[in-house]
Amino acid sequence: MIQAAIGSLTTDQVSAFVQLARQGSLRAAAEALFISEQGLRSRLLVLEGLLGAELYYKYRGPRRRSPLTPQGHQLLPYAEAFLERAIQLCNVFQETETPQELHVVASQYLIAYSLIDVIQEFHLSYPDLHVRLSARTEQEIEQSLLESQEICFGVAAPYESSPDLVYRHLFSMSWSLITPPQHQLAMKRRIRLADLEPFPLIMYERGSTGRRHVVEAFQRQSLTPRVEFEATNTDLIVRMVESGMGIAIVPLHASGAVTKGRRLAVQSLGNQVRPIDSGILMRRNDRPADSILKLQEFLNKRLKYPLKRAR
Repeated sequence: MIQAAIGSLTTDQVSAFVQLARQGSLRAAAEALFISEQGLRSRLLVLEGLLGAELYYKYRGPRRRSPLTPQGHQLLPYAEAFLERAIQLCNVFQETETPQELHVVASQYLIAYSLIDVIQEFHLSYPDLHVRLSARTEQEIEQSLLESQEICFGVAAPYESSPDLVYRHLFSMSWSLITPPQHQLAMKRRIRLADLEPFPLIMYERGSTGRRHVVEAFQRQSLTPRVEFEATNTDLIVRMVESGMGIAIVPLHASGAVTKGRRLAVQSLGNQVRPIDSGILMRRNDRPADSILKLQEFLNKRLKYPLKRAR
C-alpha cells in the first residue's frame, strides 16, 4: 500500500500545494500554474487523500495569514524539497543547468553598502545560483517573509521580534554625527548628545529601527532633539546634510563607503546610541535547501565585520 501511494504521487499535485502556500489563495495559485481553480482543487484533494491529512482550509473563516492547516505547514518544507529534487532529476543529463534563483529581501542600506559586492563574489563562486535582491523597509521584510514562501530569507536590522521568525546575527554598526564641514560642532573634539539639542536634526522616519535607537538615546538623558526633517534612508539623509539642511545621527558601515567622497564632517558618538545589529531573518520552521544554506554561509563569512571603533 505504501508503494501504491508513492507511485501515484505526482509533481503536479505537489506543485499545486506549494503554489497555494506561496500565492495565498486558490485563484492566484491556479493562475500561476495556468490551470482552472477546479483543476487545482482536484489535484489538492487527491494529494490530501494520498497523505491522509487536510492540508488547507476549505471554508472562509477568520482572516488568516496562510491558507494552510497545521498539517499543511508541516508538509510544506518537504514538498518544496520534493520539487527541488524533481528539477535536479530532470537536469541530470543536461549539459548545462538552468541557474537556480534565490530571492532575498534586504534594506536599501544593506543592499547598497554590503550585499551588492558580496553577491557578485558569490555568483563567481556559484555560477549556477542566481540571487535576486529586493529592497524593503524593515517592517516590509518581516511581513514579506511571513506571507511569501518564494522569499528565501531577509537581511535587515530586526524591527520587532516575531515568534514566527528567527534572527542570525552578522554584524553591528555604531553611530556617528554627520555635519557640514564648517559646522561649529565639527570643531568639537568630543560630541555629547546634549550638544545637539539646539540644532535642527534630520531623523529617520517614524517606525524605523534607526529612529527608535536614536530616540531612546535622547530619552535616557532626558533630552529633546529638535527634529526638523525626516528621511526614509541614509543616502537621502547624507544628501540633506551636505546641502546644509541640518545635522544627523547615522549608523556607519565599517567600510566607510557611506560617507566616502562626501562633503561632510564625521564624528563618532561612541556608545551613546545603541549599535544597529544586522543579520539574517528566516521563518522559524523552514528547512532551507542546500543552495540557500550556501548563500547564508557565504554572507556569514563575508559580512562578519567588527563593530566600527569608537573614537
